[in-house]
Formats: sequence, structure tokens, C-alpha cells
Amino acid sequence: MKKQIKIIGSGFSSLAASCYLAQQGHSVTIYEKNTTIGGRARQLKKDGFTFDIGPTWYWMPDVFERFFADFGKKPSDYFELIKLSPAYQVYFGVKDFVTIADNLPEIIETFEAIENGSGKKLASFMKEAQSNYDIAIKDLVYRPGVSPLELVTIETAKKVNQFFGNISKDIRRRFTNTKLIQILEFPVLFLGAKPSDTPSFYSFMNFADFGLGTWHPKSGMYSVILAMEKLALELGVAIQTNSNIEKIIVENGTAKAIIVNGKTIEADIILSGADYHHSETLLDIKYRAYSEKYWNNRTFAPSSLLFYVGFDKKIENVEHHSLFFDVDFDIHAAAIYDTPKWPEEPLFYASFPSKTDASSAPSGKEAGIFLIPLAPGLNDTPELRETYFEKIISRFEKVTQQDVKNNIIFKDSFCVNDFIKDYNSYKGNAYGLANTLLQTAFLRPKLKSKKVKNLFFTGQLTVPGPGVPPALISGKLVSELIKKNI
Repeated sequence: MKKQIKIIGSGFSSLAASCYLAQQGHSVTIYEKNTTIGGRARQLKKDGFTFDIGPTWYWMPDVFERFFADFGKKPSDYFELIKLSPAYQVYFGVKDFVTIADNLPEIIETFEAIENGSGKKLASFMKEAQSNYDIAIKDLVYRPGVSPLELVTIETAKKVNQFFGNISKDIRRRFTNTKLIQILEFPVLFLGAKPSDTPSFYSFMNFADFGLGTWHPKSGMYSVILAMEKLALELGVAIQTNSNIEKIIVENGTAKAIIVNGKTIEADIILSGADYHHSETLLDIKYRAYSEKYWNNRTFAPSSLLFYVGFDKKIENVEHHSLFFDVDFDIHAAAIYDTPKWPEEPLFYASFPSKTDASSAPSGKEAGIFLIPLAPGLNDTPELRETYFEKIISRFEKVTQQDVKNNIIFKDSFCVNDFIKDYNSYKGNAYGLANTLLQTAFLRPKLKSKKVKNLFFTGQLTVPGPGVPPALISGKLVSELIKKNI
């Protein structure tokens, strides 16, 4: 039976869900409070430069292929993918860096050159990581988080110990070189928690990294959003921007309507892809499934301080993606997870999309994105942003052996206050709810409201978790759950 389905927010998970629901034959409308679609994956255009405001890493290409295949399409029908070679670079000090190739055999050689015997150990570790990837990404993450029994399969039974060990211990059992340890721990940061709090099973992220490679969609990650928008429109989805949701109306325990810019719009089904905590504040208190205490006790993925910088020259000695691990990793991690505060000496990440994609910057110039991971909920002021830009740009100059400060045409920033203002993000988190052992699968906030009929949720605070590929999967999962419940 055809239903009127109203979706709050237009990020990856909402767009994915809209496509599946329209494919089922429903009348689907997306409401986005901002002027452009994409949720956290928006775009900044300025003075001939183009920046992805949100995600900049394209990993797990098979998940994108699976999404488009569900509609008889391919990613190449909508955008061009470029495999980065090398994948990325990690700086540990002045002229001290490790370059990660675009294929596993070369990466194994790189490891062996740094630590004798580590090449063979990496090959063994990656075989296990690939096995975990096949179980997780091809099966487990496509389960809706309704029951703990979803995790019980013949394959997971063989790996039960990996749910109670952690990535950090696993890696340190095999490798002693600090650089190699940090490189192997880096991918799980996308899951939002410290490696020591991330179950061993999540080594599948290492296969996503070394096994499947790092890609760049031409014109940036926003081209994926535009692709999904095009697909949604082809399927008959309606999309309205500048549409702020003020309230979800519930009658007799059933979601009945939303108030958009002061206007009441009736619905058979309401699906929120907006921040889960914020979405529940749109309900009267008695209909909220999770208390403020619940949210305050969750482990959230970090927030970020981001800078979008236009340079009037090409930047040297860096790759498209470069990580700066030239300060103490554990001290910075403690400032995020243990005692939340601004880190004195922050690790940071820099992306220069114009190294791969000429459309990102005018000829002879460079587009730079800099990111510092931060604890959610920190005090965010213009003065602090300026202080931290000076910290990282000075280190960047020192480590990469070049002067760049005088070549800055402009810089824009985005931080905790912006995540709250633009995305109603809980405490300004950037990536959602971390995937720790006690926040995995059925232990995450539910796709289906426990208190309100016909109200559903999707996105990085529910299953399967943070990241762009999981967001696509979340959209599929909730669409299937809605199908079962109508």
C-alpha cells in the first residue's frame, strides 16, 4: 500500500532511504533545513576553489556499488572514480614519513623495510582482516540491530574472542615499530573510538584501507551526494530545502505529522535522518526513548576543527591525503576521550584535492583542507580557532620544509559551534556515536522508535555506525524495517 513518507534531513542515510522507499512505491518527501542538500557532506565554493565541507575519504567502494546496483545502476553512471596512488602519506617528523601505496604487495614491502619480519606479519594480519570484512560488510552490517542473535552466525562463533579483544592489543602483539602501529591503528579512528576501545573484529577497516584502497570521486565527495539526489529524483522523490522541522506530532502513540516552517504536514510514516538526539527533542518528553542521561553517558566520536584554505601556489612534499603524527598520539587521544580538553599539541590531517582533481582549484593554486579531531562539547571561539591554525600551519611548514603562510589567499573554519548550528549535532560531534563493544549492533539506538508507532530513524547514531558507507547501509536497513512494519 502506498504511504506518505516524510524524511527529515538529506544526508547520505536519508537519501539512501528515500531511494529504497520510493522504489517500494511510496510517496517520499525529504525536508532539509539548510539551503543545500547533503547533511554533513556539503560543499564550499569560493574564489574558484571547491572544498568538501564534510567527508573527504572514499573507502569501501563495494558498498557504493552495492547501493547503486540495487537500482540497476553503477557509480560510473553518475560520477568518475579515481584510485589514489599513493593512497596517503603519514608524517612522523621533519623529512620522516611513510608513504602508503595503492596496493597490498607494495605496502608489505614498505612495512618490511621499516621493521624486519613485519611484511609477513602484515600479510597474515590482512588475511584475517579480509575474512572479517567479508563477514562484517557483506553480511553483519546489513542486519537491523533488532536482536543480539543477529551477531550469532557460524562465522562469528569462530571469531568470538575478537569481540572481546581490542585492535590496539592485537596490533601490538604483532608489531613493535611505533610508526607501523600508528598506521595500522589509524583506520579504526573512522569508527570514532580509541583503538584500545575498538573490538579486534573491526580490523576489517584495515582491509578497507590496504586491501580496497583509497579513492577520489571527481569533483569531490559531493558528487556522490549529487548522484544520489539524481537517483532519488529519477525514482520520484521530492526534496525541499530551507525546510526546518520544528516538531513531530504524535497522536495516541502514533506519529501523524511534522511541523515544517510553521506549517503542519501530515504523514503516514516519519523517518528522521537528522541527529538522533535532536530528532527526539522534536517529540514531547513522554515519547522520547532515550533520556538526556543516556546520551550523556554514550561514547561519541570526535568533533573536529576544520580549515578550508586557498593557497596561491602549489604545495610541495605532500600527497592528496597526508596525516601528521609528529606529536604524541596517546596524549591527543586522552584529550578527546579521557579528559576532554583542547589538545596542547594536536595531530592533524591535511587533504589537497587539487593534487588529483584540477577542478578543486584555479590553475597553479592549491586547495587545502586541514582537520584536527577534538572532543565533542568543547568551548569553541574564534580566538581558539586562530590559535590552533597557527599551531598546525607552523608545524606543517616545519615538517614539510616549505613556507606557505604568506601564500594563503583565504581560510574558512568549521568547528563545534557550526556542527551544532548547521546539523543540530549533539555536543557538536562530527561522526556520530562511536563503535565500541557496548555500542555495537543491537546495543545502538534503534532504527524504529520504541515509543512511537510509524516513527523511524537512520544515520550514524544508529546502526551500523559512523562513516559514509555505513550511512548508505543504514538507509537500506531502515527502509526494509519500514516495509516490514506497514
